[in-house]
Amino acid sequence: MKTTTRVLLAALLCTAAVACSKKVKEEPPADTGPSTGTVAPTGPATAGAYTPADLDSDACLRQRVVYFDLDQDTLRPEFQAIIACHAKYLRDRNSSRISLEGHADERGSREYNQGLGERRGNGVSSALQANGGSAAQLAVVSYGEERPVCTESNEDCWARNRRVEIIYTAR
Repeated sequence: MKTTTRVLLAALLCTAAVACSKKVKEEPPADTGPSTGTVAPTGPATAGAYTPADLDSDACLRQRVVYFDLDQDTLRPEFQAIIACHAKYLRDRNSSRISLEGHADERGSREYNQGLGERRGNGVSSALQANGGSAAQLAVVSYGEERPVCTESNEDCWARNRRVEIIYTAR
């Protein structure tokens, strides 16, 4: 990633972090699939720290899948708020740990998709760290094309397979 792109990404992430600095308990959005629509920032509404119960009740923290465009490993803007919420959780809960599982669609060689899944996981890891998460709390795993959520061969299915799943291994 070019330096200017990284600087712009860091600036966007910092802006998203400010937007998610208050604690709000809301109902989950209807769909957070691979659409290119924006995701409403639903972060914390009080100045209080996140608790493990918030992982299941907070609308922003329940969103644990980040989708990517074809052959891309850069974070789409609509996922900035989600990343900011998870980074705040990591800051509030030093004992929490996350596994970032990178995935790709079936197109491309096995080796290419394995590398792409890792680059996507590293991209989410970098975004979490830019928002205050600690590298010690993050682990990146790539499954490439090996664990699809959809097995059909069409664009909608492929779009759902191009993702990073945020898995909490310690709350």
